[in-house]
Parts: sequence; C-alpha cells; structure tokens
Amino acid sequence: MFLELFRHKKPIMAMLHLKGDSPEQRLERAIVEADIYAACGVDAMIVEDYYGDAADVERVLAYLSKQRPDYVLGVNVLDNFATSYELAAQYGAKFMQVDSVCGHLHPDDEAAYFAMIDGYRRNGRVAVIGGVRFKYQPYLSGRSLADDLAIAMRHCDAIAVTGAGTGVATDTDKIREFRSTLGTFPLVIGAGMTVQTAVEKLTHADAAIVGSTFKNTRKDSGEVSVLHVQAFMDVVRRMQ
Repeated sequence: MFLELFRHKKPIMAMLHLKGDSPEQRLERAIVEADIYAACGVDAMIVEDYYGDAADVERVLAYLSKQRPDYVLGVNVLDNFATSYELAAQYGAKFMQVDSVCGHLHPDDEAAYFAMIDGYRRNGRVAVIGGVRFKYQPYLSGRSLADDLAIAMRHCDAIAVTGAGTGVATDTDKIREFRSTLGTFPLVIGAGMTVQTAVEKLTHADAAIVGSTFKNTRKDSGEVSVLHVQAFMDVVRRMQ
C-alpha cells in the first residue's frame, strides 16, 4: 500500500543529492536541505548517492533517522538494489527507489534479478519504487511497454516514469500511456517536474520525485531554494 506511507494525496518526494567536497560537507548540506523540505511540507526525502557514495547515504540516514525521526525517508543507491534495500531496512526508511525494475536486462538475465528483488520484498517491509523505461537505463528486454509494465508490477510497489534525463520533462503522453496500462497501480513521475506543469502531470499520476526544480538554478547542481520549494508545494497542495 505504497501511497499509505504519506500523509497527503499526490505526495512529493524530494531528492537529497549529497553534494559536497567532503563527507562532512555532504552530511551538513543534506541536513540543511532536509529541514527546508520538511518546513515546506514535502512528504518525503530520498537519500541518493548522486554526488556522494553509499557511505554518504548511510551517514545521512543514520543522522536523520535518529535526529529527525518524523521525516519519511527513502533510499536510492544507484544501480544497487541490494544496498538500497538493506540501508533502508537498517535505518527505518519507508521506501527505496531502483531506476529500473524491468526492461533493462536481456530476458536470460532476468530470473536471477527478479529472484533477488523478490527475496528482499518477501522478507522485508520496505516499499519499492521501480523504474520502467527510466532515464539513462537501457532497453534490452525486447518486449512491449505493456508487457514490461505487467511484469514490473509483480516486483515492486510503485512504478516510476521519466523523460530522457535529469531535469528533462516527462512527456504527458508517456505518463498517460503508463497510467492506462497500470490502472490503479501507483505511478510516480521521476523527473522534470516544474511549477508550471505540476498540475498537468500529476493529474495522471499519483506522486512525484522532485530534485532540479527545487534548486536555485533549476539544475541538479544548484542549491535548494526555500522559495522554489514553497511555490511548488503550494501548487500541489491546491490539488488536494
């Protein structure tokens, strides 16, 4: 019941990209950003090794889980499902993200991958957001989108959809196509959200992961802007 993890309809998950020149700086920046997000009413934060590494992810999770126990946390150690799940379970994060849950492997390689995922999900309580046709991920299954989505729904708790890259808009027609195939299964927009398009995109999806548009430069390399976060969240909350 993925959507029940959050207080609001149309939950927004903000990225903690872990930028900084040292582990200490990455932790300090993450704490500041997390507090901004919480103050502005963001529903959850995803701790990701976008600029850092798995050790930075663990350091931030350890701090936030102890010092900010009310924050809803997610984890994404890029291209490492096992580490993401294990860290989420260890530090009480409610969910994790994996950039591709289906479609990125040759069919001969899928059985072992699915068995690994299902082993964690069968024995744990961490919800999984799984990408399909996700940014920067290969398409190797040879199956139709509908077939890959049907398989993906058996191995995760929500599906993520994106456009071509970080900060690049996710096409509304693509979101509609995913929605049509998924039915009521939770659909998360994983990239390219803006204040101007939030209502249009979220009309067809259940939640969104937001990073670049919260930065002062509207790029992933920028600094989190209170004004940008507030403006975006004001638009989303008016949809409730």
